[in-house]
Amino acid sequence: MNKTKIEWCDATWNPVTGCLHGCEYCYAARIVHRFGLYSGQKNGKCHELTEPWTFSQGEPETGHFAPDGRDPFPFGFEPTFHRYRLDEPQHWKKPRTIFVCSMADLFGAWVPDEWIEAVMEATMQATQHRYLFLTKNPARYGQVLRSPSWRYVLPRGASFWYGATATTEEKAIGASNEIDSLPYGYKKFLSIEPICGPLRVSEWDWISSFDWVIIGAETGNRSGKIVPEKSWINYIVASCGARGVPVFMKDSLIPIVGEENMRREFPW
Repeated sequence: MNKTKIEWCDATWNPVTGCLHGCEYCYAARIVHRFGLYSGQKNGKCHELTEPWTFSQGEPETGHFAPDGRDPFPFGFEPTFHRYRLDEPQHWKKPRTIFVCSMADLFGAWVPDEWIEAVMEATMQATQHRYLFLTKNPARYGQVLRSPSWRYVLPRGASFWYGATATTEEKAIGASNEIDSLPYGYKKFLSIEPICGPLRVSEWDWISSFDWVIIGAETGNRSGKIVPEKSWINYIVASCGARGVPVFMKDSLIPIVGEENMRREFPW
């Protein structure tokens, strides 16, 4: 678990890293690449580690070692379960708001049920924290709950927030339909980041499916990056306000709307 520059949480915890979505704007893949740890998807395999990868284990095909002799991404950006990290939240006695798997999609279609079960069980061993999950595949939430082999329910209550990511109006509508598979009592949020176009609400009241909305623009200098228009942001903020849904605008929006128009609301 590490301190983070992500404005809406206190810390990140990454018992699982890597992703197979292949989004061209992915900041997590960019971080791995920045440190020379990412050479592209190989074969989409899922890997599992019971201890940190070090010099003594040799150098895997896609990995590079950090100065301390450990490799945090020994398989590049391929899905990897770092089982040795499961107990990390237990060592943080002060309550934190934790973004779970900021370097992965824990609910991606390729992630084994057992990985998710282990992570959820670990959260129940450190209930002093608030846990936020975020996925591009919110339908997996409902699939997990309906699975006959599932040993643990998804924890419910004010300390567990289940989020979906959307970048366009179509994806926001789809996310709202899929996340509605969670029963009453589950906290749900939507992260519109990076926002890639105007998102209308009039025909499909997708905002009402969520208890919180985060908005952000793409960062970095990628060729083809979409810079959102101020009107896109203002429309979403006004729509959230009309429905009493708290909205959090990330710092990436300051150059677009101005600091004086930023809203950084939390639902807790």
